[in-house]
Amino acid sequence: MTSTYDITLNVHRYDPDKERKWIQTYQLEAGRIMRFVDVLRKINDTDDSTLAWGSSCEHGQCGTCSMKINGKPLLSCELLVENAVKYFGTTTFTVEPLDVAPVVRDLVVDTEKAYERIDRVKPYIINPVLQDEDEMEHQISPETLERYVDATRCINCFCCVSACISSHENFLGPNAMLAAIVRIMDPREQEKQERLDCLYSADGVYRCHSSQACSFVCPKEIDVAHFIALAKEGAL
Repeated sequence: MTSTYDITLNVHRYDPDKERKWIQTYQLEAGRIMRFVDVLRKINDTDDSTLAWGSSCEHGQCGTCSMKINGKPLLSCELLVENAVKYFGTTTFTVEPLDVAPVVRDLVVDTEKAYERIDRVKPYIINPVLQDEDEMEHQISPETLERYVDATRCINCFCCVSACISSHENFLGPNAMLAAIVRIMDPREQEKQERLDCLYSADGVYRCHSSQACSFVCPKEIDVAHFIALAKEGAL
């Protein structure tokens, strides 16, 4: 078993001060179980401290380290070097920022801009069902929850948006649609009509081309296309 790999990273870079874009090549030795966030950190520590990229939890729960590697949107904290070599069949990797919002610097994008589409669907309970005074919680039956619980695992990493062939212009995007769908299926929400109006608006689910790319790239293995299909069929 190979313990290390000599890998090459062709990183798309951007300097906002000089408004300059270029591709910079880094060659380094990487351990087989190093994650790509570890590889980028090694570059910062030993080669180039100016390379900018994002990370936070590094446990696949926040979506901050999303980027495209050899064209596939993914979480760089979850991709091991060994698995990348096997999956892509190469030790050379092109690393790009997601194309879901303007690039701030190098691999970092403006997440506030990306979240504008999600904000439009109001990803929270607008008008909760009233409870009796003696109730401490709103219980949801396992049967009801089972229908949509998978969709609640979305971390808004925007990998699905980057992969989607519909989302960059007129479509609100798969993760925004998923957020709306979750609240429509949530029995605690009374304000269904506002959500349905958004879901079936000109920017809503009917802009989806049903490529299923969203499901293919989702790091949380959510079948996003399934939920959007339910919405198209009026089966929520």
